[in-house]
Amino acid sequence: MYRTEVFNKNVEVYEAWYDKYHEVYMSELAALREQISKLPENIRGIEIGLGTGRFSEPLGIKEGIEPSEEMARKAVKRGIEIMEGVAERLPYGDMQFDFVLFVTICHLNNIRLAIKEAHRVLKPGGAIIIGFLDKDQSIAQQYMEKRDRSTFFRNATFYTVDRIRKLLEENKFKNLEFNQTLFGALDEISTIQIPEFGYGNGSFVVVKAVKK
Repeated sequence: MYRTEVFNKNVEVYEAWYDKYHEVYMSELAALREQISKLPENIRGIEIGLGTGRFSEPLGIKEGIEPSEEMARKAVKRGIEIMEGVAERLPYGDMQFDFVLFVTICHLNNIRLAIKEAHRVLKPGGAIIIGFLDKDQSIAQQYMEKRDRSTFFRNATFYTVDRIRKLLEENKFKNLEFNQTLFGALDEISTIQIPEFGYGNGSFVVVKAVKK
């Protein structure tokens, strides 16, 4: 997650996306919230690569990391405590958190190392939650087709559900649970969608897994 220059220079473009695609954003939030709601109350969690805090704030996450200084400034204004660091080398001690959230894995430099680090900072029985665009579905494919014209996705790496499942299992996570949303093309989503169980139809997939 060292590709900070493009994010530093395009904070307002990033923020405007959430206004333009409000129903998409709210649908993603609903899917993430459904998985987080399964966790116990009054627990401590972080978001890794939290951008301007668009997910952390409504989900009640109070801390995390964001390598882009300009993005982090926006997140701080939303009440989120930012630690300097990157996903592949988290600035936290072992077994500190009850859950770790990722919603930007396509921008990671080394996803395997990032998941390994998440495992390290989680308490035994803690949960990792990953929201991602499924490489096999239409929205990720749309971004890949227009990669050369994209501000944020030019160098992004999209993953299939099978790839994420394998990485989680390799890093000693168990009890994987999936839900999905964003049914249809990006520009055709005009209502907030209710997340559905599993994966294979929705472009945005959320997986929750437990540290062994």
